[in-house]
Amino acid sequence: MYQLYEWNHAMLAPFRAVADATKAFYENPLNPVSRTSMGRTAAAMAELFERSTRIYAKPEFGLDETFVDGRRVPVVDKPVWERPFARLLHFERDLPGDRKADPRILVVAPMSGHYATLLRGTVEAMLPYADVYITDWEDARKVPLSAGAFSLDDYVDYVVEMLRFLGPDTHVVAVCQPAVPVLMAVARMSEWDDPATPASMTLMGGPIDTRVNPTAVNRLAQENGIDWFRNNVIMKVPFPQPGFMREVYPGFLQLSGFMSMNLDRHLIAHKDFFWHLVKDDGDGADKHRAFYDEYLAVMDLTAEFYLQTVEEVFIRHSLPKGEILHHGERVDLKAIRKTALMTVEGENDDISGVGQTEAAHTLCANIPDDMRVHWLQPKVGHYGVFNGSRFRAEICPRIIDFALTHGQAGKAARQRRAESQAAAPAKATAVAKATAPAKSKATAAAKPAEAAKPAAAAKPAEAAKPARKRTAKKAAAPSSRSKA
Repeated sequence: MYQLYEWNHAMLAPFRAVADATKAFYENPLNPVSRTSMGRTAAAMAELFERSTRIYAKPEFGLDETFVDGRRVPVVDKPVWERPFARLLHFERDLPGDRKADPRILVVAPMSGHYATLLRGTVEAMLPYADVYITDWEDARKVPLSAGAFSLDDYVDYVVEMLRFLGPDTHVVAVCQPAVPVLMAVARMSEWDDPATPASMTLMGGPIDTRVNPTAVNRLAQENGIDWFRNNVIMKVPFPQPGFMREVYPGFLQLSGFMSMNLDRHLIAHKDFFWHLVKDDGDGADKHRAFYDEYLAVMDLTAEFYLQTVEEVFIRHSLPKGEILHHGERVDLKAIRKTALMTVEGENDDISGVGQTEAAHTLCANIPDDMRVHWLQPKVGHYGVFNGSRFRAEICPRIIDFALTHGQAGKAARQRRAESQAAAPAKATAVAKATAPAKSKATAAAKPAEAAKPAAAAKPAEAAKPARKRTAKKAAAPSSRSKA
């Protein structure tokens, strides 16, 4: 089937060339017909045909600048770490050397059919406030068989290696599918007491426990079983791709599945695109192109990674049951104690249901309460959890604040505050004791008759009681203020 798919695109190549020529002819400003409705209609038909039959290439991030402290600064994305199936990109900002460092954030992009550029908006929103790195996964059909296999265990290994490369005080953000391997990686590093264990992890719209509020995607896996997926969606990469004969889950199949879930929306979007072109509405047409250039660019996944993920996460539910293994050893999520946990969900998410990501808080039982937070974003679906206006305005600021709070600087500030609060009662008691004798002498001088009364000499214990009560009261007052 994969070979037929490739042949089909090759067969359509001459027709796409004709469509391109037709579009160029009817859009040429020297052609008087280009200014008419008929000309725009012909150009629109040609462009719609060409876009509907092409194979979309991997997009670029295109993030060349950002604003930091109100100043425009250039940005360059550089690969700083590389393996056969992934590389680590650093969005390097040109900042003054003496400026205080921003939190270092590793964004783990999903390996679910789309390229990491799907998170362009996520990175763009974080750049003004953080030093951002992102995982750039490789299309499996571009990786030759000689590079070996890539499974869920290897995914976890890659995340661990990246965190060790970045070093301590790193904050990891997992978007959708990588929530599971990132949680596994942090648990393994916590078990090993690895110094590079991240300071915090943020899981966004991830399938931690798909038994909670199951969606259509979850039910598909449960109803069919792993053998159905192995027999129906796993194919060999066709010639002449570099990964020839590698078993993969093709990206075009994944895309077909996603589009079929909202087919009416996509048909309406393409119809609207056609009329935008006919009416010469450049803004509406550009928005359509920008979205679908990203959405229709897909990559293949290795068969071993895909099947292991489907079986362990969506069918067996091994992670929430405490049965998931990493290279044959059970992963203990309760080993996570020093990494703060934030979970984010979308109210209208139809991929990862509400509650599936929040389940991580129950599984990571040994994380202190003051190191965990959950945020349910109203009025957004799966895509809105990590992109769009509500992400920029409401979700991203919370992620940055969480990283600042639980980074080394935030931990040091909390430690100083705790020490100050602990020292306050003792200091207040010492001050109260030091001032008590002076007040007693003043009182005695003011009332010599009362001080000389026989009753006071006869009952020294009773005379001392009020003094102790007053001292205790004065000592307690600063303590209550410090708590407030």
